[in-house]
Amino acid sequence: MNESGAALLRRYRMQVFTATWLSYCGFYVARKVYAVVKHPLKEHFGLDDIQVAYPWTIYLVTYMLGQFLAAWVGRRAESRKILVWGMSVAAGCNVVLGVLVDSQAASAYLWICVTMAIHGLAQATGWPHNVALFANWTRRKERGTLFGIWGTCYQFGAIFGKSLAGFMLGWLGLAWSFYGSSILFFVFIVFFVLKANERPESVGLSLGDESESEPAAAKADAPRTKDAALPPGFAASIVAMGLIYFGFKFLRYALDSWSALILGEHFGLSTSVSAYLSTAFDWVGFLGVIAAGYWSDRTAGSRRTPVIFWMTTACLVATVLMWNFGLGSPMLFVLLLGLIGFTAMGPDSLLSGACAMDVGSRRQAALAAGVINGFGSIGPILQEPAIGWLKQTQGVDAVFGLLAGVVFLTTIATGLLARAERARGV
Repeated sequence: MNESGAALLRRYRMQVFTATWLSYCGFYVARKVYAVVKHPLKEHFGLDDIQVAYPWTIYLVTYMLGQFLAAWVGRRAESRKILVWGMSVAAGCNVVLGVLVDSQAASAYLWICVTMAIHGLAQATGWPHNVALFANWTRRKERGTLFGIWGTCYQFGAIFGKSLAGFMLGWLGLAWSFYGSSILFFVFIVFFVLKANERPESVGLSLGDESESEPAAAKADAPRTKDAALPPGFAASIVAMGLIYFGFKFLRYALDSWSALILGEHFGLSTSVSAYLSTAFDWVGFLGVIAAGYWSDRTAGSRRTPVIFWMTTACLVATVLMWNFGLGSPMLFVLLLGLIGFTAMGPDSLLSGACAMDVGSRRQAALAAGVINGFGSIGPILQEPAIGWLKQTQGVDAVFGLLAGVVFLTTIATGLLARAERARGV
């Protein structure tokens, strides 16, 4: 590739990275509102912990099912088009939620549950198809580091989404927590439509990566009407990663969904302050994503599983500390929340991102990411009612005992995965 072609490729790559970063950041800005407003929603509708968990549980069920649907659709349609539809519907759902909260109708709670079901399906398009676009524009040897940087989108999305929801709640009221996220998301959608391209070949460019060369049919912009053959061991690998990812998503969604409520109720903090402090998980977590990606690119053969194992072991230590000491003071709770974020977000990002892209060709990236995230998304579904029940019947201490147990089992599983890959010479 000549100098002008290389410069053009850099420009298009930067546009795609920015557009996809904003896309998934926007998905998070929209989805994080509900976790922040759980406490005021309980008071507004007169709900208990189990009832306030139902809409989010419904969202998580449809989100999990949507991952498999998005993976299947991704073998037949362009990821860019799927994302535009998914983003638009997700932003629209938060507008509807704001209207329902404002209406105070007797049936509002029922329709909130219905809207959250649609929201889950729309949100499910975000991860597999942004990962697919990222894979189209990157080479294996650089993915860990680049995805570590790109993967900050969901940390910043969570931080900004929670902060924006808390700010709008205090300034304009409960409904505007939902409206504010949608306004910002619609801005991101416009940028994505203008700047995102499906693959380098769409604009007459090529990465020149022979190790991941694809047939001409896969490079064409024509609709995908025929499934490409899957490489040997592909199905077993992504299912194993998906089952391990279950543990990470159980932990991540539990802390993300309940930490603001625990800070408010256990330590007597206001909803806005609790929302801001709960972002410690994400602020420190994004550093873990960058560190894990950089570290994995510098292992022999860009192997990801040793990094996943050692960071998960550290996460287990941090979670046990939270269980035993974290509820003693809000400062210690927030510090340990950040430490868990650092040690959990790194393996989480590698499994659902770089590992999903590496396990097959670029053509299978959306499929791999969708299946891994689909199995992993069972974890958030189970954690929501389980933690709601434990918190209400056994207390907060039992919640963190459960999380420590989940991370313990996940640590064993990641060790077995790393050992199996080392034995196969992967």
